[in-house]
Amino acid sequence: MNKLIVFFALAILSFSTTFAQKGSINEEMIKKMQEQFQEDQANIVRMNALSNNSIKDIALSRKNLSGIEHNFKYKVDVKGISDQKSSGRCWLFTSLNVIRPKVIQKYDLSDFHFSQNYLFFWDQFEKSNLFLENIIKHADEDIDSRMNHWLLGSPIGDGGVWSSFTNLVTKYGLVPTSIMPETHSSESTSYMRRMINRKLREYALELRSMNEKGEKEKAIQDRKIEMMGVIYKMLALNLGEPPMEFNYRFVSKDKTIGETKTYTPQSFAKEILPEINYENYIMLMNDPTREYYKLYEIENDRNVMEGINWTYINLPNEEIKKYALESIKGNDAMYGSCDVGKQLNSDIGLLDIENYDFESVYGVKFGMNKKERIISRESGSSHGMALVAVDVNDEGKTSKWQFENSWGSSSGHNGYLTFTDEWFDEYMFSVVVLQKYLPDEITKILKEKATKLPPWDPMFSQDN
Repeated sequence: MNKLIVFFALAILSFSTTFAQKGSINEEMIKKMQEQFQEDQANIVRMNALSNNSIKDIALSRKNLSGIEHNFKYKVDVKGISDQKSSGRCWLFTSLNVIRPKVIQKYDLSDFHFSQNYLFFWDQFEKSNLFLENIIKHADEDIDSRMNHWLLGSPIGDGGVWSSFTNLVTKYGLVPTSIMPETHSSESTSYMRRMINRKLREYALELRSMNEKGEKEKAIQDRKIEMMGVIYKMLALNLGEPPMEFNYRFVSKDKTIGETKTYTPQSFAKEILPEINYENYIMLMNDPTREYYKLYEIENDRNVMEGINWTYINLPNEEIKKYALESIKGNDAMYGSCDVGKQLNSDIGLLDIENYDFESVYGVKFGMNKKERIISRESGSSHGMALVAVDVNDEGKTSKWQFENSWGSSSGHNGYLTFTDEWFDEYMFSVVVLQKYLPDEITKILKEKATKLPPWDPMFSQDN
């Protein structure tokens, strides 16, 4: 009996010691916090408001609801709004929205859309191949190595950036949306990707096992090709088979019917836009965590094995704004990426750092700058949109900008989002500008050896 009492006494002592360790919260601390909370009557008002209403509704700045107008001195000639639905394909929609106005203007069309589904098929197919190739390359490493952990964490996703698009269109060309229209799985991608990722992880273990058994490289490659045949099948069942050849004709806005021609996707891309050289599009980023006026490359951040990685010139925002302004003046839309969820009022289509006053709502100051938000994972590029308009004041300084979004015409201001110059500074991350708008001192940076950065860096999540 005495032994039992001693046992329970020791257990209680051990339990108490555990909760008295350095850094733990005790009852006295909690009591003091409660007293401090209750002493401030404003906290009671805040609690009643926040516990019964939406945080954003409470924080919404009333003054930002009046006086906003969506007119711009300079705007690219664009038509029609696209809708990515429940998918992370914003980068595809945005990239195609950059070149779409050129086709509309060239053929005098009332509207025109490329098939996002066509390029998405090949994106998912090529990403699967790249994943398996990386598994083979790193098969000698521990499965919990940093690289294998990153690879297996998300074998393929539906996000991407501008270079992902150029890799695809260079290899696979383009087709109109009527040739390979959307499907349920292209508009709602999550379950299809879940099933493909499940199969890819299974294949990863098999390829690692083949390597451990010392099987020859040819045998491993032959098996990988068989695996890719299964991935092709899964994609085709969800998205339909991509065309190798098709017939198409343009119909102008005055109903003039053009000649029906037979195309391959590659010949279609070359014939309709022969003037476009995708190598002439340069990504400029504002990454305050790194040195400016330098060239950077994200290791293994691509979707096609033989394609190019995500590469950019890092510049201050004031430099980027100058070249973006010239691009819009030249009627050239740009791929742009940002942290769209920050201070977004989607009801009126406005991105403004003063849209929501969360500090007053909570009585708490939020003090991080852009660099600090990036390194702490609080902010990063999350969404791509076409940058199509800019307004300037009497001195010619930029004051506000506009995105053509891909969330449908009922979102924002008829499908567009206006954002202030101050919001640009805080939450814009990249703009892709034609080289002709850049001065020599910027383009010469492209000749430098790029600094390689790891794909898991917090700055480099792909646009969705």
